[in-house]
Amino acid sequence: MTQYRNQLPQLSNRPFLADGGLETCLIFHDGIDLPHFASFTLLKSEGGKEAMRRYFRNYLDIATASGTGFLLDTPTWRASQDWGDKLDYSPEDLVEANKAGVELVSELRGEYAFSGHPIVINGAVGPRGDGYVPGEIMTVDEAQTFHSAQIDTFAGTNADMITGTTITNTPEAIGIVRAAKAAGIPSAISFTVETDGKLPTGQTLGEAIEEVDAATDAAPAYYMINCAHTDHFEHVLGGSETWVGRIKGVRANASRMSHAELDNAEELDDGDPVEFGQLYRDLLDKLVNANIFGGCCGTDHRHVQRIFQSIRPIESLAF
Repeated sequence: MTQYRNQLPQLSNRPFLADGGLETCLIFHDGIDLPHFASFTLLKSEGGKEAMRRYFRNYLDIATASGTGFLLDTPTWRASQDWGDKLDYSPEDLVEANKAGVELVSELRGEYAFSGHPIVINGAVGPRGDGYVPGEIMTVDEAQTFHSAQIDTFAGTNADMITGTTITNTPEAIGIVRAAKAAGIPSAISFTVETDGKLPTGQTLGEAIEEVDAATDAAPAYYMINCAHTDHFEHVLGGSETWVGRIKGVRANASRMSHAELDNAEELDDGDPVEFGQLYRDLLDKLVNANIFGGCCGTDHRHVQRIFQSIRPIESLAF
């Protein structure tokens, strides 16, 4: 049974935390092999599931101690058919993997129910292709058809919502939103940008948000930015345009490296967690409606802890 599907609590100005870079933590900190960066493959074994429970508990402990809400993602960013084909997962296997991802985080939500703070289960939907490179861009109809399989599965579980994460282009974003609307589950879109603050297609962030809203009657509950360092996009957020107010969350990379440099890096660049937190504080001078804060590649619970410590004094957030 879903808990928040009809009224997402993060739509208020209450602060919400999210986790960091799940895949980079599992690979570089825990030494776990993730073929094709696919964390959902760990759901096949009890050892793999326990590794993810340990990972998420680090963040849930921070949220509980801090009195914030928490956006709890399923480990399903790669659990769609093209990636499944590379990993020898049939469509039926992927349905079970996505359900297992929801079951895992639902159990964790149950563990932390004592805190009394909202924990929203978010079905993580990744791009059909690479999260850094648009590749062959689908039409909106193709994107809706492709992503419907995963989103329809989430709609039949305890997931409160879905988020299209690390999305590189607007047709795919529109297709994801339409698939979610057809399935009756709330959606959000999290775009990734390059070092110039533009989507990998060259489109500006503002144009992308406005295009998706225009094509879907503003169906996304909100937008986020992820998988880029704050230095890469903070300069495009000035002004009082409506699209800036649609951004509710940020999950930035720890590293200032470009996507191409990160692809070729053999060691983890986890940046400076203290500076990372301060950079989020600076962002909130421009993102007046943002209240969801987490990390992406290279970040771990230290970064999220520093984010909370930096944003705690901000009067606009209702703690």
